[in-house]
Amino acid sequence: MGFYFVHSGAPSGLKATLIKVEVDLGTGIPRFYLVGLPDLAINEARERVRSAIKNSGLDFHRGVITVNLAPAHLKKHGPLYDLAVAVGIIGGGYAWKQERLADLMLVGELALDGKLRPVRGVVTLCELAIKEGFKGIVVPEENAREAAMIEGLHVYGAGSLRVVIDHLIGVKPIKVQTKTELVATEFKGQGFDLSEVRGQPLARRALEVAAAGNHHLLLIGPPGSGKTMLARCLPTILPPLTRSEQLEITGIHSIAGVLDLDKLITERPFRAPHHTTSQFALVGGGAQALPGEISMAHRGVLFLDELPEYNRGALDALRQPLEDGEVMVSRVAANNIYPARPMLVAAMNPCPCGYAGEAVMLCRCGVKAVEAYQKRVPGPILDRIDMTVKVERVPIDHLFSGTLGESSATVRARVSNAQAWQTERRLTMGAVSNAELRGESLQKACDLGVRERGMVTAAGEKMGLSARGLTRVLRVARTIADLKDQSRVTSAELLEALQFRSRLG
Repeated sequence: MGFYFVHSGAPSGLKATLIKVEVDLGTGIPRFYLVGLPDLAINEARERVRSAIKNSGLDFHRGVITVNLAPAHLKKHGPLYDLAVAVGIIGGGYAWKQERLADLMLVGELALDGKLRPVRGVVTLCELAIKEGFKGIVVPEENAREAAMIEGLHVYGAGSLRVVIDHLIGVKPIKVQTKTELVATEFKGQGFDLSEVRGQPLARRALEVAAAGNHHLLLIGPPGSGKTMLARCLPTILPPLTRSEQLEITGIHSIAGVLDLDKLITERPFRAPHHTTSQFALVGGGAQALPGEISMAHRGVLFLDELPEYNRGALDALRQPLEDGEVMVSRVAANNIYPARPMLVAAMNPCPCGYAGEAVMLCRCGVKAVEAYQKRVPGPILDRIDMTVKVERVPIDHLFSGTLGESSATVRARVSNAQAWQTERRLTMGAVSNAELRGESLQKACDLGVRERGMVTAAGEKMGLSARGLTRVLRVARTIADLKDQSRVTSAELLEALQFRSRLG
């Protein structure tokens, strides 16, 4: 009999909230009450916990059990509170002191036989534990190596409820998970080095500029011109992820439930969802407000092939994330915010058949058909794409006799050098990349002279650029100047940036 409490956590996006599992054990006809806005999965915990305790050879309290998940106003979902609830109930049968649990957070789903099953969002929960001053966290064995990525916390990986109880009563302490070097995930998107691309000098240049400033890119060209190959070369010229970026991306994949539990993500993601992908799959959703493809590609590449074939609603849903760098996924059960700063690379044909403007292949599409096809891509999305490049078909003889271009390693060195300029500016302007510069910070970074201002104003009026479009021209020009190791943006950089601002047609 008595009152016990155990600490757990509730993931919410890339953040988490501390949950206090309060257990009151009373006398009377056996009843099991579970309160605190639980969802169906948590309500079912009553039967899972009951069976797990009994099948672990432990005594289940025969009386009134009241479990409260505090704070009560926060909607709880998922089975990750099973372990904390079970330990709270078992506390009445052991003489351990509450202090044993004061510095521990407990997370885990229970099987009916008492074994612990892995849960989502462990990286986020570990960061919460450190923030709240806990010294250790108990997680399922399969989550232990994932949790050990976070330094400054004792991680205890347990295979069953019985193992956790033996640890708490001092019979057999669980060994702290060592900070072993984790195996890097295999990057399935890699495989094309930039040196394998024959011809395409303009497209290669666009890839370099896009990678240096994290600019969104649209490739337009006929089938077989190499648009997909170019997109898959992009990750190979991007600089390595920093440790904080690795943990951030790993945390997103952990919450989504697609993380290999013993692997830290060390390569930039490359996500290429099919054009039939729904709006919710693209930006996030579901009952638990999980991250979508745009967040899964955070700090990497989101490749949308056959752009006009995507659902109009799905493309429109990308507007706000592409502009703000984050997406809010709101549901009745959750309201989560996820980072969404991938480099968007889209590809499309110039017309339905794909051969408009080709000298060899005859286009059979009428003018109206071409216009209708191009209108499938919303104008606001095109306005948010920094660079547009027309990819020409490479002559057959060039595929065999053309000289090899620069390798990805050579280009990556220039990209890294350009990003070093942006790292210096970050301290005073706050933007991580040139693609995030805006307002006064953008004007200061470009520092245009009178001649340059007049030139870009005239070009903007002639091309019909919106304020957003003009801003993106300046951002691209700043990146081109960084690639040249120039502190100021001149007419040459502006002219090159303007050629990447062409519209469809």
